[in-house]
Amino acid sequence: MLMKSRIFPHPPGPTKGTSLLLVLLLALLASCAMTSEETAEAPEVLIWPSPPDLPRFAYETTLRSAADIALNSEDMALRRQLTGEVPNTSPGMAKPYGVAARSGKIYVTDSVARNVAVFDARRNKLFYMGVQKPGDLTKPSGIALDKAMNVYVADVTAQKVNVYDTLGLYLRSIGSKEDLERPTGVAVSAEGDRIYVIDRSYNESMNQRVVVYNAEGKKLFTIGERGTGDGQFNVPVQGAVGPDGTLYILDAGNFRVQAFDRDGKFLRAWGKVGNNIGDFARPRGIAVDEEGNVYVSDATFSNVQLFNPQGQLLMIIGSQSDTDKRGRFNLPGGVAVDETGRLYVADQFFNKIEVIRRLKQEEGERLLKESGK
Repeated sequence: MLMKSRIFPHPPGPTKGTSLLLVLLLALLASCAMTSEETAEAPEVLIWPSPPDLPRFAYETTLRSAADIALNSEDMALRRQLTGEVPNTSPGMAKPYGVAARSGKIYVTDSVARNVAVFDARRNKLFYMGVQKPGDLTKPSGIALDKAMNVYVADVTAQKVNVYDTLGLYLRSIGSKEDLERPTGVAVSAEGDRIYVIDRSYNESMNQRVVVYNAEGKKLFTIGERGTGDGQFNVPVQGAVGPDGTLYILDAGNFRVQAFDRDGKFLRAWGKVGNNIGDFARPRGIAVDEEGNVYVSDATFSNVQLFNPQGQLLMIIGSQSDTDKRGRFNLPGGVAVDETGRLYVADQFFNKIEVIRRLKQEEGERLLKESGK
């Protein structure tokens, strides 16, 4: 059996237990049948890692428009039969970047449309937040959730973080022009009592740092300044908080990830510039799952690298493509992992969110057996 807590149910057709296997096996068979002339570009990959390694993740779906949510709805299927109504397939995003996901809702910041697109998979709806005063957005970038499903959005131009409830009702703002220069990212503790605002600032500024606030928006302290030493930053862009409260900052200009405790004490760092696996070239997004594993997207490699909490590379998900295919990227940005282990990757070139599902042990073993490798 596949996961019962499926957020994106399959449309009518093969049974749930066979549909994913059928798609994956067809892809594998197709790749085996290719001639040398047909392999100018690598075949579509739907599972990671590929056999003979045990698969751990599988492509699930792609989000672009309201249709990608509505098409899987039984209610919409009935409405189509009765009225001929067709779901809206117009693009739901202009330039997606930051992603946050939990409880069946996927929040995506859009710096061109100046809003947050919300794919509500359980209600089969796409709606928008951050469009009405006083909570309107100017250039939304990073986004985060606390366990109460409050939504925190870093606004680069407005130099603050807006806070909304799960349905998009504006609650308050955190930070000001006196504290922040160019806030590109935000991370928040589960309880919402520590809000970490990543201030990328300007290239010549020493204020490349993390500014920390409490739940009421009171500034508590700052972490770091511009530099290359432990606890210093060079173009910090995004951050994420692990299940143990560890803060991970993507220090893009230093090509590394830095880890801090909840009070800003430096713990460790990993990463370097390079072209080898585990290196960074243009890191852009970071997320942490409920086991503490760290996911980092890279726009040059067009993939997501998965590390354990100590920085050991575990695997790579996705690959580069100039054509839009499932599991392939050209300009990945923000990443997120929800409580089910699903990975969400924003691609700005293909204007999409890829949803990649984490497999249970028995699913991976069955797929490996069915592949014959």
